[in-house]
Amino acid sequence: MLLDKINNTGDIRNIPEEELDALAEEIRSFLITHLSKTGGHLASNLGVVELTIALHRVLDFPADKLLWDVGHQCYTHKILTGRKDGFDRLRQKGGISGFPKKSESETDVFETGHASNAASAALGMVNARLLSGGSETIVVVLGDGALSGGEAYEALNNAAKLNTNFIIILNDNNMSISKPVGGVSRYLDGIRTAQRYLDLKADIYESLNRGDRRKKVITGIRRAKNSFKQLFVPGMFFENIGITYLGPVDGHDIGALTRMISEAKKVPKAVVLHVQTGKGKGYPPAEHHPARFHGPDPYHIENGVPLRRKKPAYQDIFSTVMCKLGERDEKICAITAAMAEGTGLKRFRNRFPDRFFDVGIAEQHAVTFAAGLAIGGYKPVLAVYSTFLQRAYDQVMEDVCLQNLSVVFAIDRAGIVGADGETHQGIFDLSYLTTIPGLQVLAPKNKWELSDMMKYAVAAGRPVAVRYPRGEAYDGLAEFRAPVVYGKAETLFEESGIFLLAVGSMVRTAEKVRASLKAKGLSCSLCNARFVKPFDTEVLQKAAESHRLIVTMEENVKTGGFGEQVAAYLKERSDHAPAVKIIALPDRFLPHGSPDELKLDTLLDAESITKAVTDAWETLPGSGGAPRA
Repeated sequence: MLLDKINNTGDIRNIPEEELDALAEEIRSFLITHLSKTGGHLASNLGVVELTIALHRVLDFPADKLLWDVGHQCYTHKILTGRKDGFDRLRQKGGISGFPKKSESETDVFETGHASNAASAALGMVNARLLSGGSETIVVVLGDGALSGGEAYEALNNAAKLNTNFIIILNDNNMSISKPVGGVSRYLDGIRTAQRYLDLKADIYESLNRGDRRKKVITGIRRAKNSFKQLFVPGMFFENIGITYLGPVDGHDIGALTRMISEAKKVPKAVVLHVQTGKGKGYPPAEHHPARFHGPDPYHIENGVPLRRKKPAYQDIFSTVMCKLGERDEKICAITAAMAEGTGLKRFRNRFPDRFFDVGIAEQHAVTFAAGLAIGGYKPVLAVYSTFLQRAYDQVMEDVCLQNLSVVFAIDRAGIVGADGETHQGIFDLSYLTTIPGLQVLAPKNKWELSDMMKYAVAAGRPVAVRYPRGEAYDGLAEFRAPVVYGKAETLFEESGIFLLAVGSMVRTAEKVRASLKAKGLSCSLCNARFVKPFDTEVLQKAAESHRLIVTMEENVKTGGFGEQVAAYLKERSDHAPAVKIIALPDRFLPHGSPDELKLDTLLDAESITKAVTDAWETLPGSGGAPRA
């Protein structure tokens, strides 16, 4: 096995050139086998095996620097830098990350989890090299989907002014997560068809080189080359802004890639090397269904079918309700930022293609685009992961809420997400969204409430955010389905003593906590907050009169979260307010691991919360005379 010879950074240089293709196939087999057990980003990594091998043959790590945009394409890089043994616990607690991680290896120089930003970081590193007089090569691998994000163009605009080498590899697999859209995609399609130009140029030069007047004629041809090229390569975008363009090159030809990367190193300015790869290369299920195999759960290798049949997820419930809303109201529109499959909008896209908009990996644009639809009299629903909405905070504030526009933010993957780690945990949205005047923020306790909240949101006629978690939709508490009314909570169990006020996914946990507290003989109420902003002050004031301890529960960081706002409200209104215990996540980034493991680590599981509440109760003055259940 050639892979047995790869144990440290640089070992690939000991592999004979004629055996590199065999090594690539071993790496593919390794990835397919290991990810079938752990899950992970499969299709994108299968597509960059040869490219990564070529980079490691040409570059000298860790002196040279390699950045990945998006970071989930780095699996082969991890294998070639001595981390293949860690793939048994890929994206699991204590195992290696699915993204570049500086703490894992000095060859991971920048931690990328969102898209379109790595070129900016790499450009900063290039300028740092200039300032310090260094000579290292700096390369960024930029996915074609990332070119739908504005920050990538901001970096390219600045890179055009460089008078020093900077290599931008455009990994063009004609597929971000969803199919790429827009003018950039059409431009790259044009380059993909430009092989006729490249073949023609090669034929002409070869013929002229056989003649006596070749030097004079070739010089004339080269003077006219740019004009000639415009006839065959649409746009010449990179060349026109001042960046040298090389390619396209077959992204699965290690020899060609090695030669082109070596040539790119010689260019004394910014250079784009256009590499064409196949997403899912070498594994038919991923080749045929690249979106499904973007980040699959464990699967059967022979056919790619998931190992476990899942119950309906919140994304499935959202998908169903969006289709029903679309049937009833022709003003309903759906927007995604390259995540139609992930957010559950694929069915809406198929049913109502004219009212579905995929804007690419461009969350800022997506929000303001939604604002424009609302001004035009439509009811846009933007489905977006919590972590990615962070990128558009200014647009949510200035372009939607300041103008009080009827835009619904369906915030998917809110709370602890798990295996994707720090860059993807949706644990900050309650803090940053509740700072915005005029924005309603809701969270459902179960699948029926998500449906009801979406219906409420599209009818509200003003900005509304509905946040819900990843994974299985809770089907408990079905007997509690009070209408969703502006700013009103839902009291599920009313007693005295302890008042549990839970947000969204934490209502399910609060049920277990209440049962444990009652088993200890403590009287305990349970309230589903529903609205994080505005929260129900009437329910809170009533609870303050009949309870000595109010416990808030949220799957969000503590700072700026729901609990802090409730505590501040009570403190402002009474010198004799009940004690408040805030159950929230610690103010830090959470690593990868399963949601259950991370909840245990952060004391957000039912048992830990029960202990925290019991301890808080016992520290109250006169707690020995507590009301008993």
